[in-house]
Amino acid sequence: MSGGRVRAMWNRVWSWISPYWDALRRPSVHFSLGFLTLGGFIAGIFFWGGFNTAMEATNTEAFCTSCHEMRENVFAELKTTIHYNNRSGVRAICSDCHVPHDWTDKIARKMQASKEVWGKIFGTVDTREKFLDKRLELAKHEWARLKANDSLECRNCHEYDSMDLTRQSPRAAQIHQRYLGTGKNTCIDCHKGIAHHLPNMTGIPQG
Repeated sequence: MSGGRVRAMWNRVWSWISPYWDALRRPSVHFSLGFLTLGGFIAGIFFWGGFNTAMEATNTEAFCTSCHEMRENVFAELKTTIHYNNRSGVRAICSDCHVPHDWTDKIARKMQASKEVWGKIFGTVDTREKFLDKRLELAKHEWARLKANDSLECRNCHEYDSMDLTRQSPRAAQIHQRYLGTGKNTCIDCHKGIAHHLPNMTGIPQG
């Protein structure tokens, strides 16, 4: 395309945009400050509602298992555990364990997890074999995250102060008192394989 045609195209585009640009960069002569404030407030509500709706949609089990990498590996394993089927009927979904509930922590986690999109695009774990090869690396990342935040997602459902130690086995009650109650250890130190199969644990502390 010649330079003249490019300039002509740009001029046409600018002729469409310029009235709106002028209206945005100069104080309004047609609308009152109150009208503009109200309009901004209403637009903010729609933006905030849309943002939160999209955010919550990414926390659903259907979204998390929409790709075969998740559905055929870790989700298949979750379905065999007590976190999925149990006598009480309370089911933990992916976001309960992998996404913080507090808004600021949730946003930080979403930003951190955005790199998983690149893994999907480039097929990092698009076969069972690739997944198993990277399983230990992936698990270490998640264990480190839970260790750093004191097993925050676990504590959203399992709080030490709410435990009835008399209904636990003597060994479990003793361990919880000695390590969890004193803050010496956190949930993930001992419960690494609670919802998914473990990788090769050679050289990894068992808790």
